[in-house]
Parts: sequence; structure tokens; C-alpha cells
Amino acid sequence: MANPGLDEVTRDHLVARLMAARRTVRDARKVANREAESTAHRAADEAKQGLGERGPVWWDDGAPDPNPYMANTLYADWYAKLTRSGHGGP
Repeated sequence: MANPGLDEVTRDHLVARLMAARRTVRDARKVANREAESTAHRAADEAKQGLGERGPVWWDDGAPDPNPYMANTLYADWYAKLTRSGHGGP
């Protein structure tokens, strides 16, 4: 989620940069230009960091911030129960 504290002009600018970077990634892949693709991925990452979608957290709700890439999060037991009961998951 983007930082809701960003002003509209800044947010719009960063979203435009992100979308341009994504188009550049697409175009670079079409012509197999790995250097251009890598540069575009970095530009997309910078825009996402500016938007607050990556990088340091912009919120402070007092809850722990588990790494979303780790399988053992606060929700692991809950998710395991869901998948065993047939209510979701793989």
C-alpha cells in the first residue's frame, strides 16, 4: 500500500514514474535488452520506495513487522488450519 500521507502531486508523479518504468521493462524484454531491463527494474524499485510500497515502513501501529517473505509469520498457524479444513489455500 502506498503511503497515504503523500501529497497528490508527489503521488501522481511517482505513479507516473512507476508506470513508465514498467512499460520500459516490458519493451526491454521484447527485444531481450537485459541492461535496459535491469535499469528499468531499478527505476521501478525507486518509484515504489518513494510511494512507500517498499523500504522503511511509514506506519507505526505498534504491531511487529514480520518479514513477508518468511514462511513462519504470525499467520502461519492460522493459514495452516485454513488449508487443512478446505477453506482456502493450495
